[in-house]
Amino acid sequence: MFSISLSTVLVTLFYMIPGFVIRKMNKASEAHLQTLSGILIYICTPFLEISAFMSLDFSMSETVEMIKFFIVSFCLQSVFMLILYLILKHRYSESKYRLLTIASVLGNVGFFGMPITRALLPDNPEVACYCAVNMVTMNILIFTVGVFCLTNDKKYISVKSALLNPTIFGFVIALPFYIFGVKNILPNPLIGAIDTIADISTPLCMFILGIRLASTKLKAVFCKPIVYIICFMKLLVFPCFCFAASCLLPVSPVFRSAVTILAATPCASVILALSEIHESEPDMAARCLLVSTVLCFITIPIITLLLK
Repeated sequence: MFSISLSTVLVTLFYMIPGFVIRKMNKASEAHLQTLSGILIYICTPFLEISAFMSLDFSMSETVEMIKFFIVSFCLQSVFMLILYLILKHRYSESKYRLLTIASVLGNVGFFGMPITRALLPDNPEVACYCAVNMVTMNILIFTVGVFCLTNDKKYISVKSALLNPTIFGFVIALPFYIFGVKNILPNPLIGAIDTIADISTPLCMFILGIRLASTKLKAVFCKPIVYIICFMKLLVFPCFCFAASCLLPVSPVFRSAVTILAATPCASVILALSEIHESEPDMAARCLLVSTVLCFITIPIITLLLK
């Protein structure tokens, strides 16, 4: 797994280069990022989920496993954030510690985690659905607890905030493709078109990161100690926590591997988008996203050494 994860992560990071180069050539600017991020979140995310569920035929046993994955991933994320909250709550007047709480847990499980998980577990197509399920749990948390941590305003912790977001919308559309086998009545060109839009998700996400990296002074990105604390928590401590917890549960090795790999993904790009919207530590969020993405080419292969 080590060599496969290393090569897959390096290929994924390679996608940053075109974005970096085109920004340095002044053919793209930060002003374009809002549009590109909108395409990524509101178009690519639903298609990514639909494509994932199309790859698997309906099975009651797999459905039970997905429900179990939803519960386990949601609980692991929630418990870890709760631990951080209890440790840091006396410092919550400072927004950087609130950001640490969510950035240490919520990862880029769709655009970054899905291709890596699929590459590491190629004989288990259900892992794509595990990734989609994890995207749902993460977005429930980020649009509630996440926005609360960014704003320090409890009004955002609501059922409405949890359910009305692009990932839930995509999940609702994707379910019939799995349950009723909708893909079997669709023409092959349309299925190919859905898969193509899903496949551009990872390159587009990394293009955006490349443009953002080229738009930022590297010294400003890599010289904040708290950023490395957040990255250490996200890339090493949280996945080790998830691996240890899953070892105590009656789950399959594939289930445990998927939980651990997805936990090891870099900080979620949506954290940056929300931090900009709510004007809460957008510069630090950008640094965490960029540094964790760069460092994961070292940490993800190391984490896979835990797996069989």
